[in-house]
Amino acid sequence: MSQSQERATSLYLGLMSGTSADGIDAALVRFSEDAAPLRCELVMGRTFAWDAPTRQDLVSLGQAAHEPSLDALGRLDVRVALAFADASRRLLEEAGVNTDSVRAIGSHGQTIRHRPYGAPPFTWQIGDGNVIAEGTGIDTVADFRRRDVAAGGHGAPLMPAFHAALLHSPDEDRAVLNLGGIGNFTLLPAHGEVRGFDTGPANALMDAWCHQHTGHDFDAGGEFAATGTVDDALLARLLAEPWFAQPPPKSTGREQFHLAWLQPALSAHHAAADVQATLMELTAATVANALREHQPRTQRVLVCGGGVRNPRLLSRIAARLPEVVVESTASHGLDPDFVEAMGFAWLARETLAGRPGNLPSVTGARGYRVLGAIHRA
Repeated sequence: MSQSQERATSLYLGLMSGTSADGIDAALVRFSEDAAPLRCELVMGRTFAWDAPTRQDLVSLGQAAHEPSLDALGRLDVRVALAFADASRRLLEEAGVNTDSVRAIGSHGQTIRHRPYGAPPFTWQIGDGNVIAEGTGIDTVADFRRRDVAAGGHGAPLMPAFHAALLHSPDEDRAVLNLGGIGNFTLLPAHGEVRGFDTGPANALMDAWCHQHTGHDFDAGGEFAATGTVDDALLARLLAEPWFAQPPPKSTGREQFHLAWLQPALSAHHAAADVQATLMELTAATVANALREHQPRTQRVLVCGGGVRNPRLLSRIAARLPEVVVESTASHGLDPDFVEAMGFAWLARETLAGRPGNLPSVTGARGYRVLGAIHRA
């Protein structure tokens, strides 16, 4: 591709699989190269299911349920990358877009460990970018988080710079709330520094408990939780987790908030539906508590991620924040299911342009860094 063609091309493809490992989100995005402020259009977004054995391996590994052999881990790294490449090809085929029209793929990979408090700290996402580039014929940028960690940051969250570019308003203090497996905030004051941090479990614990007791991968619409009652004593024990009181920068993952973490707080008399209702309230409480502490004058919360499809969860968050408008990012032109995948398409664009993708005020890194490794097709 010539340099003139590169400048004219504005299509990028973003790939995201989050803590819940509930599917691969693929987003084909068109960016306005010359417009300020940034504009981006979701040309097409699709979610592709993991095959059952791979998802089981990812969930088990994410919860530290077993320690795989090096051979097994190496194979899983490639299996994940092959699935990402397949999702890319299928999306482009459905969109009727030739691979030559796509400048690059930005791939988050699949997090299998996130230890920002380790000695030394590290984060690890699998899904080899070499395999994606080879399988698609498209330049691929991957492994975005580790450079920030190397610079003393958490490597997470990485979406605040993207959120700021698209959703900031000079007229009101806003927050963007991503409800994936883990919840995280981007705080966008009308005037002031952008901040962001994880709030704790969002869907990950609810999904795991629901699967254990109903066989379903998630609690569709919060129906299971609706059959139970919040146990205030259990909720208090869960909220006593020291991590919640830590100041930002802070990040976490399924390796911390999983069923083994929950178990010591339970007693034999707890009904499964009551625990589900309490886990939903835990998400709502930690979200509301974090916002009140770190940006108490917030006027609007824009929600994205899988949790936006759970109206009962959103109603509980809104009930705990009665003075705040809680609404989907769809109200502002961003499909809530694909905001993160779009963000990784944007990060690939920033990397190829030599621009930093992190915000030190969010991650705690020593400075701005260009993120990711570039794998040429």
